[in-house]
Amino acid sequence: MKKFFSVLSAATLSLALLLAGCGTANNNQPAENGGNAEQPAPAEGDQAEQPKSDLKVGMVTDVGGVNDNSFNQSAWEGLQKLQQDTGIEVKYLQSNKDDQYIPNLNEFVKNGWDLTWGIGFLMGDHVKQVAEQNPDAKLAIIDAVVEAPNVESITFKEHEGSFLVGVVAASMSKSGKVGFVGGMDIPVIKRFEAGFKAGVKAVKPDMEVVTIYTGAFDKPDEGKSAASTIYGGGADIIFHAAGATGDGVFNEAKDRKSKGEDVWVIGVDKDQSLTFGKEITLTSMVKRVDEAVYRVSKDLSEGKFEGGKPVALGLKENGVGLPETSKDTVPEDVLKKVEEFKQKIIDGEITVPEEPAE
Repeated sequence: MKKFFSVLSAATLSLALLLAGCGTANNNQPAENGGNAEQPAPAEGDQAEQPKSDLKVGMVTDVGGVNDNSFNQSAWEGLQKLQQDTGIEVKYLQSNKDDQYIPNLNEFVKNGWDLTWGIGFLMGDHVKQVAEQNPDAKLAIIDAVVEAPNVESITFKEHEGSFLVGVVAASMSKSGKVGFVGGMDIPVIKRFEAGFKAGVKAVKPDMEVVTIYTGAFDKPDEGKSAASTIYGGGADIIFHAAGATGDGVFNEAKDRKSKGEDVWVIGVDKDQSLTFGKEITLTSMVKRVDEAVYRVSKDLSEGKFEGGKPVALGLKENGVGLPETSKDTVPEDVLKKVEEFKQKIIDGEITVPEEPAE
């Protein structure tokens, strides 16, 4: 697919992401079922009025679901924060199968919601179809480029951030072997794999990287099985890019840690140490999906919508990177090395491959 880059949109988004820093949007947990985000009760004695807005923003998850501890959940957290800050009504619909994508998207579009998000690469064709059939509707998508004037597309340079966690893995592996567990074999996950391998090889060219694709984003048991194979083969650090399937990687690491094995997991999309703990989470390759969803949605409330101008966010735009909590698990000298490589990527001295074969 041809890639585009909107300088204006990127500048707007990158400024917002830079201001956001390395933290997550908030710690709210998503609701169990689709619905409006609940507003927190004001503190006792707090007389400040809650913001109000007539706008409505909807979100459709992919099959990973809203509780995937990954990009769907991050997107929903961004919308929850949006509602708290602006009063904009937000709601999600969960897709358990891919044949629910179009009906769920149309549920928002046909009912006049101001903006409808599709979350994930797998929804690209479905968002395009709904956008073409409803030219007056506004839609947005994460992790795919939809060439339509009424769709704002946000993608991330996962390979750049993955390069950095590859540097961490290679620097900290004691066994001399690391692993990668991917969900579906699609371009966005290939970027994770490619960047990770490139980062590992930049530090230790001869280090072995074992790769397993599970074929799913919603199968923790498959993730646990893949991790068991990789750890069992001698690897001590696994980077996953598998959505909820990656929960199984953490489960396997936890089981092995309890038996005294020195194994680690590198999380994805969110700071997964907040969910699974620092005792098994070495670091995470954070994609600031929550901030991107927040910014695009808030821009709409301010009369700005960049439909037809896709944006790609990487290290330079602070769209990807390591979380602040890395300092608690990664030694200072390794983090210094990470920063050196990061600057070289930003300065163009290193071009990170997007395909593992490159």
